[in-house]
Amino acid sequence: MSKIRLFLNLAVVGMLAGSAVACSSMGAQETTGQYVDDTVISNTVRTKLLDDKDLNLTQIDVETFKGVVQLSGFVDTSKAKARAGQVAGSVSGVRKVRNNLIVK
Repeated sequence: MSKIRLFLNLAVVGMLAGSAVACSSMGAQETTGQYVDDTVISNTVRTKLLDDKDLNLTQIDVETFKGVVQLSGFVDTSKAKARAGQVAGSVSGVRKVRNNLIVK
């Protein structure tokens, strides 16, 4: 297991152990199951972005809420921005990608 994947796995365990999640199904809150699913999606997107040979993205913020992934940060080209959006959209469970990456 690579160091990056090990780090991501430990991060998921730490977030799950230390988080208090609302169990209501109101619009602005997630159920515990949704939170876990979104955490897995975010970490899978991060791993795929790091593993993609066409991208050199280490400082991109990935957040997921109810299956909607938001990418934020900076990239060097519009091609890298588009590719990051494609990679994020290819992850199982992603309903939509909000690609807010900024081309420097």
